[in-house]
Amino acid sequence: MSKPLENLDEVLKSHKLSQEEYQHILEILDGRHPNIVELGIFSAMWSEHCSYKSSKKYLNGFPTKAPWVIQGPGENAGVIDIGGGMAAVFKMESHNHPSFIEPYQGAATGVGGILRDVFTMGARPVANMNALRFGNITNSDKTAKYQRHLVKGVVEGIGDYGNCMGVPTIGGEVSFDESYNGNILVNAFSLGLVKSDEIFLGIAEGIGNSVMYVGSKTGRDGLGGAVMSSDSFTEESKSLRPTVQVGDPFTEKLLLEACLELFKTKKDAVIGIQDMGAAGLTSSAFEMAGKSGSGMRMDLDRVPAREEGMTPYDFMLSESQERMLICAKKGREQEIIEIFQKWDLDVAIVGEVTDSGRMELFWHGERVCDMPIAPVSEEAPILDRPTSRPKYLDEIKDKTIDSYPKIDNQEAFEKLISSMEVVDKAWIYEQYDSMVQTNTIKFGGSLDDSCIRVKETGKALAMSSDCNPRYCYIDPEKGGALAVMESGRNVAMSGARPLAITDCLNFGNPENPEVMWQFARACDGIKEACEELNTPVVSGNVSLYNETNGVSVFPTPAIAMVGVNDDQRAVLPSSFQQEENHLLLIGTTGMEFGGSLYIKELFNETSGKISDIDYTKELRLWELVIEANKKGLLCSAKDLSSGGLAITLAKMSAVSGLGVVVGVRVEDKRAIFDESQSRAILEVGSKENLEAVVDMAKGLGLKVDIIGKVGGDIFKLNEVKMEIDTLQSIYFDNFKKVVEQDI
Repeated sequence: MSKPLENLDEVLKSHKLSQEEYQHILEILDGRHPNIVELGIFSAMWSEHCSYKSSKKYLNGFPTKAPWVIQGPGENAGVIDIGGGMAAVFKMESHNHPSFIEPYQGAATGVGGILRDVFTMGARPVANMNALRFGNITNSDKTAKYQRHLVKGVVEGIGDYGNCMGVPTIGGEVSFDESYNGNILVNAFSLGLVKSDEIFLGIAEGIGNSVMYVGSKTGRDGLGGAVMSSDSFTEESKSLRPTVQVGDPFTEKLLLEACLELFKTKKDAVIGIQDMGAAGLTSSAFEMAGKSGSGMRMDLDRVPAREEGMTPYDFMLSESQERMLICAKKGREQEIIEIFQKWDLDVAIVGEVTDSGRMELFWHGERVCDMPIAPVSEEAPILDRPTSRPKYLDEIKDKTIDSYPKIDNQEAFEKLISSMEVVDKAWIYEQYDSMVQTNTIKFGGSLDDSCIRVKETGKALAMSSDCNPRYCYIDPEKGGALAVMESGRNVAMSGARPLAITDCLNFGNPENPEVMWQFARACDGIKEACEELNTPVVSGNVSLYNETNGVSVFPTPAIAMVGVNDDQRAVLPSSFQQEENHLLLIGTTGMEFGGSLYIKELFNETSGKISDIDYTKELRLWELVIEANKKGLLCSAKDLSSGGLAITLAKMSAVSGLGVVVGVRVEDKRAIFDESQSRAILEVGSKENLEAVVDMAKGLGLKVDIIGKVGGDIFKLNEVKMEIDTLQSIYFDNFKKVVEQDI
């Protein structure tokens, strides 16, 4: 009879396992106590980060199928058919906890991990984006100073890794709120292209086939990273630095090219391939064998090691970067070895596929682990955590714009246009190479979505990452739905048809019933929006425990939408194109100020309600822009979002350098800052085109108003005025001044 580990309670606590979970482990092992290697494996596989134990209940209802979906959730990344025999492979992942501890490496390895998720599927990565959330960076206090340090480190890490890999970072979003003072969010997105019939999956099957390790050597960096990301932060968390992985983009570039050469020249030698991400060798081995119901035997002393004295525990739980696990056809190993050696990468045969259904690990001939594979993956706890509606909602739900003092529109405009949320982030995106690979059509700073051409087909891919955490704070369900809508609307504004999303669901501590309520409601909203808009979820990630000292971040379900434009020459810009062009406002303007930028910037509050969502109106707006663009009727299009009509027009003016004179009739002057949904500004050239677009809008039942013209050197909207030179100076210079104030 085996004995329990010494100091079992402390060991379980350090591995974030409960007594109840330990009893379940004993059942799985037929009453035998696990050794430290086995316990470490259970800890990693049952961590929040790997098992989704708190969130799985709510994720199960997501729509994941459509005629264009080739691969939905459950693989390294999602895959959609984009026509012409080509497929887009994409996913978004979080690297929040590591980036808060060590911003440069945390962000860099987040990029490295998501790139591996994409090229593991056989696709060459062609576009990266990111969704970043920071705390207050404008103040002069210690917290704001540290946040500025985090901005610099994260941006440098993302830029260096992507630039070294030769993958363009073409867009994304950055927002700031005090709720992120204790936990920043770093979400990385990558998209790759592959022929539809050349996609690889992460599977290990075929008795006797070899299990091969390729890439970098294994060290102790990132040890316990998946477990660390399944807990909240405290003041002591700075001691977690060793759990942050260290990335090497030059090795990853070699790994990318070696894998793509393997897929191209020896694809029939590969049964499956899996990235070693969170929980490293443990998750990759268990996932590959688990998908086929196979067993696996591995000799851990054959794994290439970077450090002396490493143990089986270290090898199984290390999160060293730039590594893959391959299941290779027996007898074809040498062909694979030669490719990886040619690219100067480590490669080793470390095991084989068996028919036992068990994971058997050996260390210099001694068996150090023997456990059934299926229960470790399939019997991970699925928790039904308590939920309760947050008490703060009662304090904010009845507040309206009239709960606050009236402020002159000119003063309000000057405050909003200077906001860190609004101003151009050139300081960030200019550190990213957006033009490498020469396929970028719309990049960072172009407004709304980002686009690349697909040179194999003549089409274009549009993508946008979106979430308004203020909306999610006051109404997580509608906020989640609006994140899907906004990302889809941004894609449609370039003339592309939105097809599918990947998500990154960032929330606080799931042990707090109010946080779990936020999560459940946000999932309901995302599910509803994806169904109504016919944009299924094909991949994603959940990041919980974004909390420090009991303070959770705003609920932040980031959504990245991908769509296809049938003609790469017909990508619609989002800023003004020519003087004297006409401007149309599509959609109904109300007095929607719930969660608005106006209330946040002027009164430092997030309050109010969100009105009911009209998906029919949203889909008709998409249809109008997509079809009018196909007919060549539009010069530019930009959706209305934070800051409403005033800030949307101001951004279009600043980016284009063209003035504008607009007049709109409103019952309340403040309505120029209202954030009603399903609205857009369309720029049209000739009078004939203007009439045609107006007729199309009316035919779709959309409200349409001709509101003004492009031109001149002044921005003018009703009584609000600003010279273009001044507007551009604020818009393009403010962020740099703030973020570099400590230099």
